[in-house]
Amino acid sequence: MEKWFGSSWEALAAICITAVGIYGAVIILTRIAGKRSFSKMSSFDFAMTVAVGSIIASTLLTTSVPLIQGIVGLAAIYTLQISVAFLRRFKVVSDHVDNSPLLLMDGKEILKDNLKKARVTEGDLRSKLREANVLNLSQVRAVIFETTGDISVLHSEDENEVFEDWLINDVKRQ
Repeated sequence: MEKWFGSSWEALAAICITAVGIYGAVIILTRIAGKRSFSKMSSFDFAMTVAVGSIIASTLLTTSVPLIQGIVGLAAIYTLQISVAFLRRFKVVSDHVDNSPLLLMDGKEILKDNLKKARVTEGDLRSKLREANVLNLSQVRAVIFETTGDISVLHSEDENEVFEDWLINDVKRQ
């Protein structure tokens, strides 16, 4: 019970010193790898963020992971992230690493099969339409379930206005 609430000054000092070291390593590695290291553009970006957080926590709060091992672990994860980011330029890799955006509404038409694929309910869809200030379904041009899990609503009050196909070039329709 005493371990839950107490700690030695040496242990607290070690945590503070380790925090400075691991924080510095994250800053340096993020500057090298770029801001994408903490973006939420795809599942591999999410995995990167979780892995970095886990390494930071285990390095800071356990005595079994020395600072140098934590930094090497971070460097390995950042190296993997940079490598995958580079390799994503090739379709065979990007097909396995990246999620594809999915069309949930095509104009006024709700694509119910795509809602099921994305595990989005009609209630979720209505909520996103309200967030986008859609007052009438005739304003909707497209609703897209993005690779990040966000939902984008393309809409216009002018019923004759159409959007450029380039905006939905990579969106799966079925």
